[in-house]
Amino acid sequence: MAERRGMLISFEGSEGCGKSTQIERLKARLSSAGQEILQMREPGGTFVGERIRDLLQHTKEAHSMCHEAELLLFAASRAQLVRESIRPALLAGKTVILDRFLDSTTVYQGYARGLPMESVRAINRFAVQDVVPDLTLLLDMDASKAWARIHATGRELDRMESQPLEFFENVRRGYLNLAAEQPDRIVVLDASLKPEELEQQIWTLVEHRRHAL
Repeated sequence: MAERRGMLISFEGSEGCGKSTQIERLKARLSSAGQEILQMREPGGTFVGERIRDLLQHTKEAHSMCHEAELLLFAASRAQLVRESIRPALLAGKTVILDRFLDSTTVYQGYARGLPMESVRAINRFAVQDVVPDLTLLLDMDASKAWARIHATGRELDRMESQPLEFFENVRRGYLNLAAEQPDRIVVLDASLKPEELEQQIWTLVEHRRHAL
């Protein structure tokens, strides 16, 4: 990729960890600081990606899809998002905030689904090429609490949210392993903190990384 001028921030964590709340708070802070923001979600964010998202999460007939197909569909959505939206935004100097990115696939399809990690990483690299987050904020939460929070909403759960507790535990374990492997990029944050405390921690980390780039 040509020299990029923007910053790429990804949020990761299991369902129920509060990513959406913190993304909105960070977006507001960055906007107030004069930053031009592109906020995207995964899977989704493009016409192709949103169609894939619906298939992956909400189409009942697809709930029995094999793990390999799931992996490739997530990668397809990500490849389109990188080329259509993320890369152009970074080249234009925008700050890109992602609700999930390549780490979700490594954790969900690799650690939790048990697909060969070498294959998962190779597919990830093919999808994103050289577009990797400058900072990944991992909102860590006890798996049983996250699972209970999701099930307490009373709404119909999507395909990932409806997974058993063991799946949530594997997801958390995978994220923490990944953070231990890449501590310079992935920062683990306590998702059980008060939203205001977590917001301030995130802002401090983002400001430090922005000035270091």
